[in-house]
Amino acid sequence: MSRAVEESNRRMLRARDAMDRAYAEPLDIPALARIAHVSPAHFIRTFRATFAETPHRYLQRRRVERAMFLLRETDRSVTDVCLAVGFTSLGTFSRTFRDIIGESPTAYRKRMLPPAAAPGCFTMAYSRPASVLEKHRDAAAR
Repeated sequence: MSRAVEESNRRMLRARDAMDRAYAEPLDIPALARIAHVSPAHFIRTFRATFAETPHRYLQRRRVERAMFLLRETDRSVTDVCLAVGFTSLGTFSRTFRDIIGESPTAYRKRMLPPAAAPGCFTMAYSRPASVLEKHRDAAAR
């Protein structure tokens, strides 16, 4: 790897790290290009060549990944999650989430909810140690 390519990769990593840290903030190409010390057009071309996706798509994917965590681990509303991860439009958030994940944020949350707890009487019966008689009966049935 040439020294120029190595330096270019380092600059792109610096910009990508800034995107990872500030994903919820409004980020624009000129600001990211300044972090990488290149022009905006060169930044977009080089970022895509380095990471195989545009800076915009990378940022969207990072935001959706964070939204997935919030939808799974909190009871915040979808709108609140949308705003917390940096989207300013619920429609754009839902469309982007569906494009990347394959289902709506609401459907994702429903699918990821833990199953409802079993009634206490079932839990107690299931976790109760088996008596000697039950063990012998079960062994005979096999």
